[in-house]
Amino acid sequence: MAKQEKNKTSPPPLKYRRVQVSGLSRNRRGKHHDLVDGICRELEMLSPGAALEIPLAEVGGIGLANLRSAIHRAAASRNITIETLAEKANFYVWKTDGSK
Repeated sequence: MAKQEKNKTSPPPLKYRRVQVSGLSRNRRGKHHDLVDGICRELEMLSPGAALEIPLAEVGGIGLANLRSAIHRAAASRNITIETLAEKANFYVWKTDGSK
């Protein structure tokens, strides 16, 4: 029995465009970037022993867990060590001794 050559099919066309990784921006700019950036700027100017009081009703619908995570990520990227506390209506954030 003779060997039958398998039908070679061409690969399907690409659905997505290919780009070079070196041309991509590596910065994260989430939907709450302006809010978090403003909080971090105020944290950098905050005097020792003081905390920022952020009313949860004024953060644009972002949940407490997401707000806390976003602020921790942004503070860590700026080498600011923080602690947080939340109450029913307010979220508090302050620098700890390990901050600049």
